[in-house]
Amino acid sequence: MERISKSVEETLAIAEAFASRLKGGDIVLLHGDLGAGKTTFTKGIARALGVEEVVTSPTFTIVKEYEGRDLRLYHMDMYRLDGDITELGIEDYLGRKDGVSVIEWCALDTLYGKVYNVYLAYEGTARRIVIEE
Repeated sequence: MERISKSVEETLAIAEAFASRLKGGDIVLLHGDLGAGKTTFTKGIARALGVEEVVTSPTFTIVKEYEGRDLRLYHMDMYRLDGDITELGIEDYLGRKDGVSVIEWCALDTLYGKVYNVYLAYEGTARRIVIEE
């Protein structure tokens, strides 16, 4: 699926529509340059899951957990991680049936669960969003 977003609200709506297909244990990998809209896309997923908290980038905390209506959201950012990250416990979140994992800058070689790749790229003043299963 490919979409063009011309605003933050459109990116949120695209993510929200995409999130309607997510099930517990699913993993969403977000790819794109800094500022491409990865955290905004995550906010749209959160909105669809019924998360009421303000979703922010987990750049310095690595993982943020949010409670949704039926599923939790595990939002991860591995941008600053380097080397062996297996001792951080990040894998413990992946594939959990009680939630959906959204990962920015994934640094893991092995993932368990259904994986969606979402590519966000600048297209002039808009964003091109490509979602692959």
